[in-house]
Amino acid sequence: MIIVGELINASRKAVGAAIEKQDADYVKSVAVDEDKAGAHYIDVNAGIFVGQEADYLKWLTTVVQSVTEKPCALDSPDPKAIEAALSVHKGTPMINSISMEKDRWDKLLPVVAGTDFKVVALCMSDGGMPTTCADRLAIADKLVEGLTAKKVDITNIYIDPLVQPLGTNDSFGLEFINTVAALKERYPGVHFMCGLSNISYGLPERKFLNRIFMAQAIYAGLDGAIMNPLDKPMMGTIAAAEALAGRDRSCVKYLKAFRAGLVVS
Repeated sequence: MIIVGELINASRKAVGAAIEKQDADYVKSVAVDEDKAGAHYIDVNAGIFVGQEADYLKWLTTVVQSVTEKPCALDSPDPKAIEAALSVHKGTPMINSISMEKDRWDKLLPVVAGTDFKVVALCMSDGGMPTTCADRLAIADKLVEGLTAKKVDITNIYIDPLVQPLGTNDSFGLEFINTVAALKERYPGVHFMCGLSNISYGLPERKFLNRIFMAQAIYAGLDGAIMNPLDKPMMGTIAAAEALAGRDRSCVKYLKAFRAGLVVS
């Protein structure tokens, strides 16, 4: 499972304040915590700062990579902000995210075309939010075809089928899981990425629902999530689900999680 640490996001009050004050120490501490907790990428987002996003995203990237060797997930629909962050980024980043919305597609495609970047491809189009598996698959087909035509390797594509709140439609969980399973079969090399906690929005005991949904999604083929790696019960759930899904040879990762105190009854 590829874990993208979600905590360095300007929409979080403490992070937004730290960015505004240029409090590098706070940002560094969050990045180190996410790294130690098992994140493979550190998401950086400065989206609330209209007009300053490019400068702040570049600053965040520099600060984060001063304390960790992990690559960043550069989280913005603005190519100018992405390009500013790319100018200082070390290693191969993840670009979060492109979609089939014409404006976003036209602006970001030239940035990722022909590169080795990891690209999060959001199942969204100008037609709005997809609600069914069929809707998602139709958009995903266009994303994969369009990106591979521009020499983005299929193994660098991370489809985000869009998790939507179960509380608004009782089919949303199943539609997401069915989409993952179908895409895994249709495009064996493709990966997945999502903000999985959206499933529980507006419902009680959200973390409980999130953990169960994560296990179901892993069984269907999910192999990436934008999440809080400091959530130990969730990290333990991931280790157990991957072992049960046959994705952990000799249960090595499960045993490692157990020794780290992440697996508790």
